[in-house]
Amino acid sequence: MTEIASPHLSRPRIMVLGVQPGRPPFRIVEIDGEVVGEATTLTDVLRAAAVRGITIHDLDDPEVVRWVGGDKFTWQPR
Repeated sequence: MTEIASPHLSRPRIMVLGVQPGRPPFRIVEIDGEVVGEATTLTDVLRAAAVRGITIHDLDDPEVVRWVGGDKFTWQPR
């Protein structure tokens, strides 16, 4: 079956990927489809966005930020 892209599905500007093992554990951050770095805290995500001129008003808005493999409170591997 072929899937048709819906015009209502959009890619948010910020993607925070799942937690990676490390000391400390971290999450990869992508902005506008480009990997911009690693985040170990929510503050790191906000800082990466601010450096690129993006102000995040609602961290739970999936049109702005997509949290993969957990939410904004997930910073440890499961």
